[in-house]
Amino acid sequence: MNRRSAPGFPSRPATRRAPSNPATGQKRNLWGRYARLSQLAGPSFLAIGFPARLPLAMLTIGTLTMVTASTGSYASGGFAAGAVGIGSAIGAPALGYFADRQGQRPVLLLAAAAHTLAIGMLLLAVYAAGGAGMGAILAASFAVGATSPQVSPLARVRWMAMTRDDKQVLDTALSYESTADELTFVLGPALVGLLAAAVAPWLPFVLAVLITATLVPAFALHRTSFAVVPVRRSLAQQHPEAAAEALRSRQPVNWLRTSVPVLGMIAMGTFFGGSQNALSAFGGTFGAADAAGLLYSLLGLTSAFGALSVAYWPARWKPAPRWIVCAGAMAAFSALLLLPGDVGTMVIVLLVIGLPVGPTMVTIFSIGTLVAPKDRLGTVMTLLASGVVLGSAIGSAAAGAAAERGGYADAFVVPIAAAAALFVLGFLAAAVARSSSPGDRGDA
Repeated sequence: MNRRSAPGFPSRPATRRAPSNPATGQKRNLWGRYARLSQLAGPSFLAIGFPARLPLAMLTIGTLTMVTASTGSYASGGFAAGAVGIGSAIGAPALGYFADRQGQRPVLLLAAAAHTLAIGMLLLAVYAAGGAGMGAILAASFAVGATSPQVSPLARVRWMAMTRDDKQVLDTALSYESTADELTFVLGPALVGLLAAAVAPWLPFVLAVLITATLVPAFALHRTSFAVVPVRRSLAQQHPEAAAEALRSRQPVNWLRTSVPVLGMIAMGTFFGGSQNALSAFGGTFGAADAAGLLYSLLGLTSAFGALSVAYWPARWKPAPRWIVCAGAMAAFSALLLLPGDVGTMVIVLLVIGLPVGPTMVTIFSIGTLVAPKDRLGTVMTLLASGVVLGSAIGSAAAGAAAERGGYADAFVVPIAAAAALFVLGFLAAAVARSSSPGDRGDA
């Protein structure tokens, strides 16, 4: 089954051309590329997919807040949040692998049910009468991370399946997805802080359960799921001899090439986690440690703007050189973090730094689409997503230790070093592009 024969799936709306009359079509041309996403997948896909990924952005900070408030120990909260990150880093690629093999629908529906149960276990472990013990809390935290439905990377897989004939639309879709990720990772922690402060630390998890139990199944059952043909279904539709030959000729994952974008996402996550903790230390020197989330959101807003702009960049500017330029700008701008001595100056610096962050993330995902075999897209995309989670844990821990030792200036060295590492990895991406064989999925 392909996307043209899937029931209820549109044939080729992505190829609809913008009006040629400049007098009437100028405004439509400006936003036309993003309008085509709605035409291709349907408005409901965008409306469901955006909030359905929100719980993932709430889990780490929500666990940290709830466990710390319950136990009175920052260390216990940090360990529990780390268990969530480790669980996600392990569980996400596993869910992606099974989605490639069995299809997204059953995997997402099972993950939604398991995740709801895991959150219930965590709430029970934290608030059980007499206390369930730290071991139970850590186990439940790990389960929460491991079962988290991977809406964002699997949405990217659907876009890849729907836009195989139009690279421009795929770039637009990847720009949208990165923007959606940026906004949810700004909105998620803000929601946790607001709900925990206004009512109780457990309330964000109730919201996460409601979203997981309603929107994740809606995303799983959306008609765009027909665009992705799992390996099991593809083989079942073939003659046994043809299926056996297809199994023998399957393109394996080139882990050496795939490691480049994965390492890039780990470095990106380290930049995010290091920035958050360093900004907390920076705000603390002015008696406003709680303002770290607001400061970090400024970086996220300009990053989202930069990600949206990638859809309008020249197609001849290939992902590998784009990675080098954008990551180089990140590294150069990040050095400015050492300069501000007041909150006002820091606001300006963060707005500037965010501009190349979104485009860098879009570019890394673009490289990921090029190195991933077509029947391993879910595995590779979830690997990239888990790289961000793992990197965030690394960056947060490293910046926290640096802040304890030498204050916020030392903590800012962590995101600066992560941006520099991204710049170096860009040259590895270019080397991978030059060594690509003619049979690869695209031109990096």
